[in-house]
Amino acid sequence: MAADWWARDDLFHRNGRLIFAGEDVGRLASAQPGPLFLYSAVRIQANIARLRAALAATGCAHRLYYAMKCNRFPPILRMMAEQGTIGIDICSPDEMDLALGCGFTANNISFTGTSVANRDLERLLAQPDVHINCDSLGQIRRIGERQPGRRIGIRINPGAGAGYADNARLTYAGQRTTKFGIYREQWAEALSLAARHSLEIVAIHFHVGCGYLTEQLERWGEAVELAAGFLDDLPQVETVNLGGGLGLPHRAGETPLDLDRWAATVGRVFAGRGVTIAAEPGDYLVKDAGLLVLGVVGVERKRDTLFVAVDGGFNLHPEPAHYDLPCEPVACLVREPDASLWERVTVAGNINEALDLWAEDHAMPPLLEEDHVALINAGGYGSAMASNHCMRGGFSELLI
Repeated sequence: MAADWWARDDLFHRNGRLIFAGEDVGRLASAQPGPLFLYSAVRIQANIARLRAALAATGCAHRLYYAMKCNRFPPILRMMAEQGTIGIDICSPDEMDLALGCGFTANNISFTGTSVANRDLERLLAQPDVHINCDSLGQIRRIGERQPGRRIGIRINPGAGAGYADNARLTYAGQRTTKFGIYREQWAEALSLAARHSLEIVAIHFHVGCGYLTEQLERWGEAVELAAGFLDDLPQVETVNLGGGLGLPHRAGETPLDLDRWAATVGRVFAGRGVTIAAEPGDYLVKDAGLLVLGVVGVERKRDTLFVAVDGGFNLHPEPAHYDLPCEPVACLVREPDASLWERVTVAGNINEALDLWAEDHAMPPLLEEDHVALINAGGYGSAMASNHCMRGGFSELLI
C-alpha cells in the first residue's frame, strides 16, 4: 500500500488495520455506541514539548497557555494541569470555572475575550489572580470602574495577519476590519483610559490568524513587527503574548510549520527587550492528536457518485464546514492494499443539510456496512464546537 501523507510513527496502517497511539482504532470504535472522538495523551505531550523547545530557542523567557476553546475534554485538561508546565487560555467565565475545577490555579489562567458583558467581567474580576487581556476600550473602562489599579493586558490589532491557506475567514487582523483588539488609532485613548483608572498594563497580546503554515510566515512576521511597535509606549510591560494560530497540514502536499523559522522571527523581534514571550496554542497541541471515528451505515451509488454514508455529521465537527479545514477520512480496515484499485467516493454524514459532506471525490478502499472511518485532525475545534442539530449530537470521547 502506498505511503499515506498523514502517516507517522503513532498513526499508520498495520496489516490493513488503522493503529493510533498503539491502539486498533476499529476495535475501540466497535466497543462504543455511535461516534467516538479518540485523543492521544502522548501526542499532546510531544506537541507541547516541541513548542516549548522552539520558544526556548528564541532566547526569551517564555510561557505556554493552552487555548481551552479548542478542546475542553476534562481528562485532557487535568493531564495538562497535573503536568504543571503549561497554563490555560480561556475566553469565558464558564471556561474559567472548568479550568479551576480541573486543577489549574488562578495565576496560570489567562483570559482573552471579545464582546464581554458586565456579568462576565464581574465573575472574572472575582478572581484577582486571573490575568485579563482587554479587547476593547469599553472593557478597559469597565474594569477600571470596578477595580482601579488592577494589572491588565491589552489585546492589540496590528492591522496585519496570516491564516491557513490565506483564508480570509481565518485571518483575524488585516485589510478587513475585524472585531478583535485595539487598533493603532485607538491606542492613545486606550492608554489614557488605563491611566485614568490607575490600571497597570503589564502585557500586550495579539492573535492575528489561525492555522498558518510556513508559506504564511512572512506575513505573520510582518504582523509581529507591527505589534512590537506598541511596546515603545509601555516600558513597564512584562509579557508579550503571541496568541495561537500555529497550523498543521490538512492536505497532501502541505508540510509542517517550520518552527525553527517561527522561533527565529520571535527571537529577532523580542530578544533583549526583557519581556516574557507567551503563546496560547490550541490546534497545534491537540488537533493532530485526535480522531473522530464514525460507523459506515451504507455504501450506495447514486448516478455518477458512490456515497459512503456514516453515522455522524458536520454538527459533531463544524470546523471543516465553516472554515474549509478538512479532516481527511481514513478507512479503519483496508481490505484492498493496492490504492490503484480504490474508488473515488463522497463521504456523507447523517444531517439533513446539503453541506454535510466530509469529503468529495476522495479515494478510499472498498468499504462495507459496519466498517469504521476515522477523520484525522479532529482533536481541535471538534467536540468543543459540536451541536445537537437534528438531535444527532451524541458522541463519546476517550483519552488514550
